[in-house]
Amino acid sequence: MSRIVGRCFLLCAVFFVSAAVFAQTEFSADIVHDGDHAPKTATKVYFGKDKVRFDTQGESKSAGAVILSLTDQKYVVVMPQQHMYMEMPAQSMEQRGMYTFFRIGDVENACSDWLKMARNNGGTCHKVGNETVNGRDTVKYEGTNSSGETSAIWLDPKLRFPVKWQSAKSSGGLNNIQEGPQPASLFEVPAGYTKMDMGAMMQGHMQK
Repeated sequence: MSRIVGRCFLLCAVFFVSAAVFAQTEFSADIVHDGDHAPKTATKVYFGKDKVRFDTQGESKSAGAVILSLTDQKYVVVMPQQHMYMEMPAQSMEQRGMYTFFRIGDVENACSDWLKMARNNGGTCHKVGNETVNGRDTVKYEGTNSSGETSAIWLDPKLRFPVKWQSAKSSGGLNNIQEGPQPASLFEVPAGYTKMDMGAMMQGHMQK
């Protein structure tokens, strides 16, 4: 279970650190990573009206999904191998600042939102300009975080989502972007799955 959660959060971190934004158009896409330290598992993202699903595939123990509700500020980890799921408190998402990164309102003026992120406090941001990435119009931004690390993102004005990102630690983008309504079932826990009791699990660990 910990491997599923860890890989899903690794995936989420790539987007959230890269300033993920509230999508205007529903879509699905494949996530690709570059570099020697890129995850080896296949990943897909589905973006609905107010929910996001990240799927990781590969080894059975590593496969899983994270479903985020942007309006309720909650997320669910789905574990297909175990036929189980667990609901995570909104506070843990807020502590990571994940929902903040979905609140960028204006793709043409995104620096103010970039600098509001806790990890970018005291950093810099500037708009580079318009560029075409894989046939899509984007707006490129470059900036530094509070540690002075530089990064760049390419925001798609139509999707209002990054289609490319680059930093010293990670880089990648979206491939096979398919615009269109996403099935509601993608953002629901499958029938027959058992809810994991996080309280009981934590208590068991404390008693060991």
